[in-house]
Amino acid sequence: MKFSVVFKSLRSYPALRVVTGPLQSRAFQPDFIPRDPKSKPVRHKYPAFYDPYGPRPPPSDKIIWLAEQIAALSPEERNLIGPMLRDRLRHPKIQPVLVEGMDLGPQGGSGAGSSKAEEKKVEKTAFDVKLEKFDAAAKIKVIKEVRAFTNLGLKEAKDLVEKVPVLIKQGITKEEANDIIEKIKAIGGVAVME
Repeated sequence: MKFSVVFKSLRSYPALRVVTGPLQSRAFQPDFIPRDPKSKPVRHKYPAFYDPYGPRPPPSDKIIWLAEQIAALSPEERNLIGPMLRDRLRHPKIQPVLVEGMDLGPQGGSGAGSSKAEEKKVEKTAFDVKLEKFDAAAKIKVIKEVRAFTNLGLKEAKDLVEKVPVLIKQGITKEEANDIIEKIKAIGGVAVME
């Protein structure tokens, strides 16, 4: 009786017959040819670099002659080739990129000397707040306060506070910076404005 129930259940699930049907191993398929165990693996030759456009034809004699002529010129004459070709081929002149208001880093770009005089005239509008130190007893309060004005999670705020001295807020107004410094001072920490 049990056997007939199992047989009927197998017959009622057609997907089960497909899975348990013919053997799925590659060795039992008719077109399978076993690999010779003594043969060495096939080594494919790959190009030294990938060129998506395929091989290029070698340059013509005229191009080779032109390259030799350019290489024989003096550096001053080579500097004149670019503008001359741009004018001759009627390419548009490339407009210089304005770097006014960009931070060029410690190098300062080409106008580093003149920008130092301008820095004295320009009043600083963005400030950073740096946490210098805090009392060990006030660590939890400092973490909560840092979370309040940085929108960090608990773990991120804890990691940030443990890396003292560290910048905790950047690019804020002077009023906001003073407010943050006062709050940190009230709970037992020391913060400075930069």
